[in-house]
Amino acid sequence: MVDVIPAPASIAGNPSGSVRLDAGTALQTLPGTEGTARWLRATVGAATGLPLPEDSARPDRIVLGVDPGLPPEGYRLVTDAQPLRIEGGGPAGVFWGAQTLRQLLGADAFRRAPLRRDRVWEVPAVTVEDSPRFRWRGLLLDVARHFMPKEGVLRYLDLMAAHKLNVLHFHLTDDQGWRIEIKRYPRLTETASWRSRSKFGHRASPLWEEKPHGGYYTQDDIREIVAYAAERHIAVVPEIDVPGHSQAAIAAYPELGNTDVIDTTALTVMDTWGISSNVLAPTDNTLRFYEGVLEEVLELFPVDAGDFAEFSDLSRFVHIGGDECRKEQWTGSVTAKNRIADLGLADEDALQSWFIGHFDAWLSARGRRLIGWDEILEGGLAEGAAVSSWRGFGGGIAAARAGHDVVMCPEQYVYLDHRQAPGEDEPVPIGFVRTLEDVYRFEPVPDGLTEAEARHVLGTQANVWTEVMEDTARVDYQTFPRLAAFAEVAWSSLPAPGERDFTGFERRMAAHYARLDALGVAYRPPAGPRPWQMRPGVLGRPIEGAPPSK
Repeated sequence: MVDVIPAPASIAGNPSGSVRLDAGTALQTLPGTEGTARWLRATVGAATGLPLPEDSARPDRIVLGVDPGLPPEGYRLVTDAQPLRIEGGGPAGVFWGAQTLRQLLGADAFRRAPLRRDRVWEVPAVTVEDSPRFRWRGLLLDVARHFMPKEGVLRYLDLMAAHKLNVLHFHLTDDQGWRIEIKRYPRLTETASWRSRSKFGHRASPLWEEKPHGGYYTQDDIREIVAYAAERHIAVVPEIDVPGHSQAAIAAYPELGNTDVIDTTALTVMDTWGISSNVLAPTDNTLRFYEGVLEEVLELFPVDAGDFAEFSDLSRFVHIGGDECRKEQWTGSVTAKNRIADLGLADEDALQSWFIGHFDAWLSARGRRLIGWDEILEGGLAEGAAVSSWRGFGGGIAAARAGHDVVMCPEQYVYLDHRQAPGEDEPVPIGFVRTLEDVYRFEPVPDGLTEAEARHVLGTQANVWTEVMEDTARVDYQTFPRLAAFAEVAWSSLPAPGERDFTGFERRMAAHYARLDALGVAYRPPAGPRPWQMRPGVLGRPIEGAPPSK
């Protein structure tokens, strides 16, 4: 049986037949496939013990090549004849084909060393042809609320690649922490990257973890993460939040806040969850500060640099947040009122639109594209800016109809911090019940869009917000196995939600759980959490009933 996830477009041949790989199996690396060859030797070679030497003459070999006739990320994998072939429309397609080959080899091909040296490795004798439905197949990783060390981020890039996801939305700043080194503003890492303690559970919980929490990525860490992602054909889109979700930055540089309303020098990095009322002041000083931040960010997240060229359309994006900006400080601020009057704006909502518009123009002048949460639509949005639609589908529909590109990530479907099942055993239950099947039946393109409007849906993204995920094991539990279902939604051309073969997906997941086990993923088992995955007595915020459909 060929239990590939995400489901390929077509599989032909004789799955009950097989082709053997052994110490005599070589690689033939044609131009454009060198990165995939390195990856095969480093991962599949390490797991199987097969050396996979470079040799174009051996009859038993795997040929890696580019076929421009295939879609850019499409591939053709031929294992029913020698030599085996992996052909892609571009380097990314070859890489995704190699991911499928790894799955066909079985779960032990996902380990870091061979379990035994005498193992016979076989793949089904098939031809697989495949290409993705969406260009943007994303995962948001929130490292601001709970910091994930660099090794954890690199591991998640490997997990994304194994599921053919190609955009890491890297949520680097928030009220609770700043995670990226900016050399001209050292207090962002000296002060803003650490908080004295953390709320344990939902913000209504009485429990605290009474120890400092924090960390940040040096600029060289960021360069390494971006390069590691590029080797796996993943674009990294950084998020630097403005003008809300900025208390950590204000704690480090009090002049960024609304100093005529509160004593910003008394602020500390936020130690509980929720939305802070401490937002950026709409001053020229604030604009110049964040332009300085973004100048360094653009250097760390380049476009058209080496292997980045094939996904420059994705790596061009910079996410600036724009969501959940509370206005009460602006309402009481003389500085904000004067800015509104000077600009001829209607109110504080229009002031936020001006703030976002400034950075849209600034990024556009440097060849970049702004993307932000759907609140940035309020007050109008500049041409070229894109929208992450999180408050249901409405923002995405409005953006697509206005001619803006959209990434669909509605919280009631693909916020993976939401609980996976009802009942008291579910650890720190947040939000609606969103089962594996619920995610599998998510449809990113909403009804009611014309064909032209639907083309503005760049793709879709699952979001992992980490307020109640204190370590990597908790992130794993909330993310998997649902990320496998999401990956199939993002990659495969599936029927309408009600017609999808979830039973067949569950059957394929039986094989996939073994792969996740081999990778050391602490996923939620189908039968429910293991005892050590529970968090008895830790308060969450479950929402009962079905989530809204809009």
